[in-house]
Amino acid sequence: MLKPAFIKGIAALKEFDYTYDILIYPDQLQFTEKFVTIFPEQKFVIDHIAKPDIRDKRIVDWRNDIQNFTAYENVYCKISGMVTEAGWDKWKREDFKPYLDIVVETFGTGRIMYGSDWPVCLIAASYEEMMDIVKNYFSSFSKDEQEKFFGLNAVTFYNL
Repeated sequence: MLKPAFIKGIAALKEFDYTYDILIYPDQLQFTEKFVTIFPEQKFVIDHIAKPDIRDKRIVDWRNDIQNFTAYENVYCKISGMVTEAGWDKWKREDFKPYLDIVVETFGTGRIMYGSDWPVCLIAASYEEMMDIVKNYFSSFSKDEQEKFFGLNAVTFYNL
């Protein structure tokens, strides 16, 4: 993502008011931070919360790196893909809470959005089970915050 040809391609997005979804793994977060600093006006979204290792509960390095995005108002985070990073046949809803807490703390409720990861999520959970994880987590949030997360932030981000 830091190679000149890739940078040139991303620079062309601004002319068309396009957004860019960043699909990465935790070990790429440091490079992603360098990448987004090159384009302070470009809208980015980190897909699948950068695919942390939820199965083995590796959270410290991921947390430290993802929290660096607090200051980048042009970077959003898509809450999706979590069940595929957990133990496919033995995850529990509470396994996701610490990761969700960190994402919400880092991006606030104005720069997060729901993503289903359907049909890929089906390898680890039904759509309903996956949806239940986020519905349950956000049930204590205000109606306004829930509306932002479940749709309005995506409308704003993707210029819908």
